[in-house]
Amino acid sequence: MSKCKYKRVMFKISGEALAGKNGMGIDPVILGEISDRLKEVYEMGVEIGIVVGGGNFWRGRSSKGMDRTTADHMGMLATVLNSLAMQDALESRGIPVRVQTAIEMRQIAEPYIRRRAIRHLEKGRIVIFACGTGNPYFSTDTAAALRAAEIEAEILLCAKNVDGVYDKDPGKYPDAVKYDKIPYGDVLKDQLTALDLSATSLCMENNIPVAVFGINPPENIIRIVKGEHIGTIITK
Repeated sequence: MSKCKYKRVMFKISGEALAGKNGMGIDPVILGEISDRLKEVYEMGVEIGIVVGGGNFWRGRSSKGMDRTTADHMGMLATVLNSLAMQDALESRGIPVRVQTAIEMRQIAEPYIRRRAIRHLEKGRIVIFACGTGNPYFSTDTAAALRAAEIEAEILLCAKNVDGVYDKDPGKYPDAVKYDKIPYGDVLKDQLTALDLSATSLCMENNIPVAVFGINPPENIIRIVKGEHIGTIITK
C-alpha cells in the first residue's frame, strides 16, 4: 500500500478503449493489457471499482430516428457485454470479481446494492458496475461519478482515448491546449466535454477529485494510482 496514493478508487474505462484500432467490439489484446495493469493495482492493496462504457458496441446519442430511452437502454446492455468480458479477463488472472447491474439480470450478475458492493471491496474483490445508473439520459461518466460517491472512493480515474481535458477538441484543432489542473467550475462554465458535465457537477458537489488521462499506454493505470501527475486533474 505504501506505493499507492489511494486506498479505494473508481476507474471509468471508455468502451472505445477496449476496441483498440478495430473501432468496434473488444480487442482481446487490449483487454488483456488493461487487465494486467489492473491486476498490478489490485496486488498493491487498492480497492477497485470499475465502470465501463459501451461505446465500442453502441452509442445511444448517435442513433438517429430512434427513441432516446430505447437507445439508452441498448447502451446499458452494451456496458454489460464489456463488464462481463472484463470480469472474465480479471478472473482468469486469479482476481475475485463481482459484476453488479443497475438493471436486474440475476442469471448473469448481481443487482446493484450499495452495501453489498462496499462489502465486496472490503473483502478484496473488484466490483464492476454495469448498466450505467439504470436510467436513460445519463452517461456512464455520470454513473461512474455516482458510484464513486456511493462507495466513498477517494478519486474518480477516467481512462479515455484522449489524454486529458483540453480547451477545445484536440481531434479537430491542432492548437488545442491541455490543462494540467482545472477547477470543477471552469469545466462547467466553459462546457469542456472530456468528462460529462453532469458527472463533473456530481463530483464537485461531493468533493471527489477527477483524473482524466489516456488509456494508452496501459501503464498509465499504474502511474495514476501511484499519484504521478499525468493527464488532467479536476478539483476544487
